[in-house]
Amino acid sequence: MIAALSFSFSLSAQEAIKLYAGKAPGSEKWKQKEKKVYAELFKTEVVYNVTDPTMLVYKVPQGVKNTGTAIVIAPGGGFQSLSINREGIDLARRLSEKGITAFVLKYRLLETISNDPAKEMMEKLKDRAAFEKSTVPIIEMAASDGKKALEYVYENAAKYGIKTNQIGFIGFSAGSTVAMQTVLNNSTRFTPSFAAVIYGGISAELLQKPLPNQITPLFICAASDDQLKLAPRSIQVYSKWLDGGYPVELHMYEKGGHGFGMGKQNLPVDSWISRFEDWLQEHKLMNHI
Repeated sequence: MIAALSFSFSLSAQEAIKLYAGKAPGSEKWKQKEKKVYAELFKTEVVYNVTDPTMLVYKVPQGVKNTGTAIVIAPGGGFQSLSINREGIDLARRLSEKGITAFVLKYRLLETISNDPAKEMMEKLKDRAAFEKSTVPIIEMAASDGKKALEYVYENAAKYGIKTNQIGFIGFSAGSTVAMQTVLNNSTRFTPSFAAVIYGGISAELLQKPLPNQITPLFICAASDDQLKLAPRSIQVYSKWLDGGYPVELHMYEKGGHGFGMGKQNLPVDSWISRFEDWLQEHKLMNHI
């Protein structure tokens, strides 16, 4: 059972959806409290210590034609935090204005002891192998949250005027792993009909999973100068889709770094969202711009 709650949130989310009726399975004993802070390192607000997975809903505004398309958005943050605005709310607002119902997913994360999740993550990354090992159980929980989010969207499609063959999933960085878990490692009947990976670091293990039985168009975007050296992962995902004969589009920018999201750097990468919208239009998933 999934509960819906009335919710007042910045930037006009109409409601928040609580994904589990009680405590989320696997994290019942967690005591940390969800918080939001401006991360100086990331130059944007982040949410951290998520224990109660929810989705912020951005409906199609009155006066805008509803395309029937929906998209779940999974922000990134290394499974330590969520870049809630630049990789979540900002995109949701823009797409809702183009006729797409957008759901920003707050999935479970590693516990942050300090009040600076970005700095804490960078300290942990000094021993990258240990950090990645610590994320394994969290990734499983976050993947479950992503699948639960899709379940809600499918089962409540009529409520939002959504067509069940037009439900997609986009993930940024760590959120791309959450997104691709719903595509490549999903035994449920709730799978995306399209997906997008933005500077994702999809693991080799996940990439070895077979392509979904349902042909799933995929949009991929990254920058060659990604500080986390993740650009090759985007090439690998692209090649997997291409080799399988599935529709796929890749945009690899020379400059942009990691975590550009909806931010502006006065670089060509700033236009990635327009390319994504072109792709959505090509697949008849968005109103004409």
